[in-house]
Parts: sequence; structure tokens; C-alpha cells
Amino acid sequence: MINPIAFQFLGLEIRWYGIIMALGFILGLFISISLAKKRNISQETITDFFVYLIPASIIGARLLSVILNYNYYITKPLEIFAFWHGGMAFHGGLLGAVLAGIYFCKKKNIKFYEIADIIVIPLALGLAFGRIGNFINQEFYGTLTNLPWGMYFDNVEGKRHPTQIYEAIKNLFIFIILIILYKVKKLKKGVIFWLFIFLYSLLRFLLEFTKDQIRYFNLTYGQIISIPLFILSIVMLYEIGKKTNLSKDLKTEH
Repeated sequence: MINPIAFQFLGLEIRWYGIIMALGFILGLFISISLAKKRNISQETITDFFVYLIPASIIGARLLSVILNYNYYITKPLEIFAFWHGGMAFHGGLLGAVLAGIYFCKKKNIKFYEIADIIVIPLALGLAFGRIGNFINQEFYGTLTNLPWGMYFDNVEGKRHPTQIYEAIKNLFIFIILIILYKVKKLKKGVIFWLFIFLYSLLRFLLEFTKDQIRYFNLTYGQIISIPLFILSIVMLYEIGKKTNLSKDLKTEH
């Protein structure tokens, strides 16, 4: 396995997880700027939004992770601030990002979906990067398996599903789907955002069966929270679809 510590600088451990997170945000910014041009949104607007997005998503993701793993952090409170060590909850980060988006759009008098449809595309790619970071940190591994691609993790019994890799592939798949659909000029605003929620919730629900995590009523936390998000995404896509013929728009573009 890869050493989670990339190198040391002035006595500080620089971890691959932190490097990957930083690269994800930088790449996300450049992709967002490129996509924004298609909707006549300026580079300055996107750059300004990232000033709100980055801290809001990091704080949200870390806060939810601490809540979910309070038994660990109550004994090591200083680890709460060491987010580069890993331990970021996607749904907390998503909530932080959405709240930042609502506030920013209201402040700048921009429609929320104008920004949201753009940001979820590099977000999907960034999540793929993040799962590679989880893999390097050897966290969020899967259940026992005899499959040939199963892997051994340090201090963990038996060969496990490399669930982090499954999730990285899932997120990359979502990124490809969204960036293709983004080219559909007549697609109603909000479809890309809610399609991201739909795909992420559905695929994560399925992949969670391979995760070695605490279960409530035979479901993981990820599955429990994916269910209402999945239902909500269907409702919202239906509501948006009533205002336009999505299938006709797709055929027109292709």
C-alpha cells in the first residue's frame, strides 16, 4: 500500500489526502470557469463563489464526520481540526456547499441553478479524487471478500472489497454523464444538479452493501440518507420536467 504521508516539511507531515483535496479544488475551479462560459457567467463570479464554497464544504463535511464518529473524536479532540488526515462526510460537505450557494446567489442576484448545475460536475470528479485519498489512507474499506481483486489493509483482518476504488469509479462515471448532458443547450436549469443527486444517491446506496460500517436496520448511514435524497431528486426532476419536454430537448440536440 502507498504510505499516506507524502513527505515531511519543517517537521510537518504532508499527507497525500491533503494534497489530493487541494488538487481537487484547484481542478474544480478551472473546470467550473470553463463550463461557466457556456452560460455567460464570468470567471470573476466563479472565483468569488469558490471563496465561499471551499470553507463551507470543508466545514460541513468535517462537522458531520465528527458527529458520526464522536466516540473517536471525544478522546482525540485535536484531531477534529486535522481534516487532512481524512474523515470527511460527503453529505455534510454537500449541505455546506448548497448553503454557500444559496447565500452567494442571493447576494449576487443569480439564480441558484445557474451555479449549482456547474459546480456538481467538477464536484463529481473531485469526489473521485477524494476516494483515492481514502484508499491511500486505508479508510472506508469494504467487507470481507474472496474476489480476486480483494485487497488487504493494514491492521484489518482478511481480504476486503476496495470500496474506495468502486466509489472512485462511480464518481468518475457520474462526472462523464453530467459533462455530456451539460452540452444539451435546451436542457432546463436544475436538471444537471438534481441528476447528480439522483445518480449519486442511487449508486452509493448500492455500493454501500460492500462497506464495512455500522448498520442500522441492516442499512449503513450512507444508505439511510441516500433514500430521502433519491426520492427528492425524482420529485424535483419531475417538477422541472413538467415545465419542459426533456426527452424532446435531448433528441433535438442529438
